[in-house]
Amino acid sequence: MKRIGLRLLCIAAVLTLSVVALYPPDRKINLGLDLKGGVRLVAQVHTDDVLRQETQSAAERVRESLTKRGATFTRIEATGPRELVVDGVEDVGALREATFELESLFDQVTTGHLSTFRIKPDEAERIRRETVDQVMTTIERRVNELGVVEPSIARYGSRDQIDIQLPGVTDVERAKQIIKTTAQLRLTVVDERGPFASREAALDAYGGALPPDLELLPGHPRVSGSSHDTYFALHKAAAVSGKDLRDVQPSRDEFNRPAVAFTLKPEAGARFGQVTGANINRRLATVLDDRVTSLATIIGRIEDRGQIVGVTLEEMRDQVIILKSGALPASISYGAQHTVGPSLGQDSIRAGLLASVAGLGLVMAFMLAYYRLTGLNALVSIVLNLVILLGLLAFMGATMTLPGIAGFVLTIGMGVDSNVLIFERIKEELATARSARSAVNAGFSRVWLTIVDTHISSLIAAAFLFQFGTAPIRGFATTLAVGLLANVFTAVFVSRTLFELILSRRDTTGQTLSI
Repeated sequence: MKRIGLRLLCIAAVLTLSVVALYPPDRKINLGLDLKGGVRLVAQVHTDDVLRQETQSAAERVRESLTKRGATFTRIEATGPRELVVDGVEDVGALREATFELESLFDQVTTGHLSTFRIKPDEAERIRRETVDQVMTTIERRVNELGVVEPSIARYGSRDQIDIQLPGVTDVERAKQIIKTTAQLRLTVVDERGPFASREAALDAYGGALPPDLELLPGHPRVSGSSHDTYFALHKAAAVSGKDLRDVQPSRDEFNRPAVAFTLKPEAGARFGQVTGANINRRLATVLDDRVTSLATIIGRIEDRGQIVGVTLEEMRDQVIILKSGALPASISYGAQHTVGPSLGQDSIRAGLLASVAGLGLVMAFMLAYYRLTGLNALVSIVLNLVILLGLLAFMGATMTLPGIAGFVLTIGMGVDSNVLIFERIKEELATARSARSAVNAGFSRVWLTIVDTHISSLIAAAFLFQFGTAPIRGFATTLAVGLLANVFTAVFVSRTLFELILSRRDTTGQTLSI
């Protein structure tokens, strides 16, 4: 009796913990897109952007190297995302030294004084793959900052597509804008001239062409106080960029207006201090995605911290999210978009609950009819199985999807299957004229290995489904795996304890079972 008491205490503890983990259900069990509603987006990652950046950067390095060596050339330019040409270099030794570092990434074809460099196919594939992985990581950080519960970010279709599922999102356009913003941040010094009303006016001011160290970028109307975009001539060399940020926080400026406060990494702070110290009383532009968002006058040396001002409250929140998550290495565009309404989710939940209750009712009717009072043992173990399953899902913070509900219903079938194996073995033992107590002990002992074998096989299948399946399939795999673990506990430990509890209250001789 003492051993039975300890078993009952263990069962009560597990059941209590499951109920505590589950309550309240509406706050503990996350619902997937198909149940809660939300939006599903298919994003195309433009990996050619990264290849083009790599090629252009290589071209600039070759240009700089040849210039330092005093070698002449007629043309160095990127002619495509994966290709650059170097033309007119007569000094073969200087060309070899300037392009030596390109050998690991580029294939080279030289005809006369024309050298063509093309990114190797396997290297291009690696860059594309790493770019998509980085985009997925950045998007996941951004949607987490949006407060989306259990988003799903996974590869989709071709190598450069991503499936984005955002349960519970109502402001779809804002979410799309935050996700796709590349967030290339720069702080750079503004040239003395300008702003200009148009590109043509800016070019006229510089005699028809900008100096090589300047670039022309548009600015938001509020930057200059006009009703339309204006243009600013900026130094190409940025004082700091987004990769130099250590932290970003919402803040307020000296007039209590929304601002974005940032802190720089130590090496970037030292560099920023030199730039600002050398440009006192000049203007400093904040450039986000090649657009001037704010201007500030440098009144003193600035090193490790500063503010982005001139933003609205919503822009402040969005910029903090975007800058905290880091820059996207490549731009993205949206293809398919599917919005799922919450009414569909309620219908799915209602249908799933109905299927679960109907399945449980039919199964128990069969168990009671076929196994008589012993069927009550199966009823108790299956109900406890479902309670423990829900408790574990809530404790893990798992997401319930429509396939997950299917896994929930399947758990009922697995619980019955385990009980049938045990009950049939007990009936076989009783047929050999064993006592009820010894038949129960022998039945559980000899079925144990069979139950372990079937459950391990199912767990392996669930692991493969989780590893290689899409988000809904992972929901099914999670419910299946947790249900298997709970079933081992209830079908063996709980069911055996109930048998022993009943038999302990009877005489040791002439015992019978209603089975």
